[in-house]
Amino acid sequence: MTATAAPASTRPPVHPVDEVLPAPQLAIYGIQHVLAFYAGAVIVPILLASAIKLSTPDLIHLINADLFTCGIASIIQSIGFWKVGVRLPLLQGVTFTAVAPMISIGVSHGGGVNGLLYIYGSVLIAGLFTLAIAPFFGKLIRFFPPVVTGSVITIIGLSLLPVAAGDAVMNPLTGRSEPSNGRWILYAIGTVLLIVAIQRIFRGFIATVAVLIGLIVGTVIAWSLGDAKFSDVGSSHIVGVTTPFHFGTPKFAVAAIISMIIVMLITAVETTGDVFATGEIVEKRVGGEDVTRALRADGLATVIGGVLNSFPYTCFAENVGLVRLTRIKSRYVVAAAGGFMIILGLLPKAGAVVAGIPSPVLGGAGLAMFATVAVVGIQTLTKVDFNDHRNVIIVASSLGLATFVTAQPDVAKSLPDSLQVFLGSGITIGSIAAFVLYIVFFHLGSGLGPAVAGAPGHLVRLEQVNEMTQEEFVQTFGSLFQGPSWMVERAFGQRPFSDSRDLRQAFQEALFAATSAEQVELVNAYPRLGQALGGDAPVESLEDQGTRGLTHLGEQDQSDLDELTAAYEEQFGFPLVICVRDEGSFDDLIRHGWVRMRNSSVQEHNIALVEIAKIAGYRFDRLVADANPINSARVRAY
Repeated sequence: MTATAAPASTRPPVHPVDEVLPAPQLAIYGIQHVLAFYAGAVIVPILLASAIKLSTPDLIHLINADLFTCGIASIIQSIGFWKVGVRLPLLQGVTFTAVAPMISIGVSHGGGVNGLLYIYGSVLIAGLFTLAIAPFFGKLIRFFPPVVTGSVITIIGLSLLPVAAGDAVMNPLTGRSEPSNGRWILYAIGTVLLIVAIQRIFRGFIATVAVLIGLIVGTVIAWSLGDAKFSDVGSSHIVGVTTPFHFGTPKFAVAAIISMIIVMLITAVETTGDVFATGEIVEKRVGGEDVTRALRADGLATVIGGVLNSFPYTCFAENVGLVRLTRIKSRYVVAAAGGFMIILGLLPKAGAVVAGIPSPVLGGAGLAMFATVAVVGIQTLTKVDFNDHRNVIIVASSLGLATFVTAQPDVAKSLPDSLQVFLGSGITIGSIAAFVLYIVFFHLGSGLGPAVAGAPGHLVRLEQVNEMTQEEFVQTFGSLFQGPSWMVERAFGQRPFSDSRDLRQAFQEALFAATSAEQVELVNAYPRLGQALGGDAPVESLEDQGTRGLTHLGEQDQSDLDELTAAYEEQFGFPLVICVRDEGSFDDLIRHGWVRMRNSSVQEHNIALVEIAKIAGYRFDRLVADANPINSARVRAY
């Protein structure tokens, strides 16, 4: 009997991230990424060359080397090999975090080419350091829950908006900021309006290249009115190849190396935020190994940058916004963009054409793209339990510090040169603040173990949980479930608990090991979704349903929900139980409920138990703080 190939219909569907689009689409979408990225890519060498007094030919070589290496780095990150590259549509660029430290290193070593060689020495070592720590940083993924990643993603978007705003009011002919000139504002706003109009009027391919069309139309209009110049095209060389160590053998200094290592640690946090943001956008689960692969790509690209006369690399947040705006999720589009950047890095004339896009037009496109990054962060923050005041403090403090530094960038000068990197950008200080505050609020303690949050000043520790009577245990944890208390009573029998995870699993095991009759009794104890909760109804039900606004619906939404829940109860004989915190929106919840109407009674019985377990999990997270993972004498001393 010969084996036959499986029918095509049985093959697993290709995730949009891994879809290889037709060549014309790859080209168009790739060019769009390059145009959105280009200004941010060349600004770092321009700022550095000006600060350390490099010649114009040296600057041109830096720009070519930057674009060439950006292309290589983007292909490594998006396509990947072995355990390097996250294989998401993430484009690589030189990190802005490194600008101030690199200028400091270059100036402190005499400026010019000599200062540049010390920069390259520190870049090489920092890249190798990032490669070495990538596996360990990936294991820290549990310290990046939605409250941290959502804050970082929102900060990235908000911190980039002033960059776009600065371009929007810049005279494209002189490079000076002229916020009172309505001509530049009209270019910027006109670009935004054109992008919005295309998104609203058109569907399919045209809508996905709205940013590219906006850039092209805006540039053509500006050129026709004399506000775009392409004079550099004629004076540029046709071909320019960057060679390894073009400026000479790198030089090494301990202070410079430490400074650049700090930069790479900070960009590792930013890269983690970008990876999670892109994962959210393309709807692909991101884990610790993904972060590790992304950081390995950052490290390798930074080493390549040190060899090929470029700088430290990280995932470019600007293009995360473009992925969100266009909804084109294929990583091969970014790889195509990488190919175009390699070509641009070899063709200075082609780069000069792209450089001719007027700043106000670029700024207008940036306003649209960067704002979408912030929206992704806000979407992530909707998963955060803001009934827990600790989360409010983390988000508010990190956003506040990021906004402060973004609005007042000169505050970095209040610190010694070696520490200015921490206040070098709003993204840097905001990301660090979110991460550190999460550790402080959720993981640092007095060494007494996890605490049950009853009320401030009246916390119950794990040791105390293990010493409770059954009555005390039920009173403390009975609110995890509705109705009967047998699950909590049986979980009590599994003492002692070694940590909060052990305690959580005890409740789950009690739930799924119950008899069918007991499980039916439990399911029937849950209130109907959207019903008015009052009297002696548990406050937990009000909080659960309130997270998605089910306790104060409009008339039409209430009618839609009542129709669904009534039909469900009539068909299955028990209430519809859904963990509403996992639903993206009210419409998603309604759609999910009607889909479940197609299931059998046995399947719905089991699904209801799973949903009850999810609800209990969220309630448990509110009730019990995580155990302290940093169990050292030094921490306990605090």
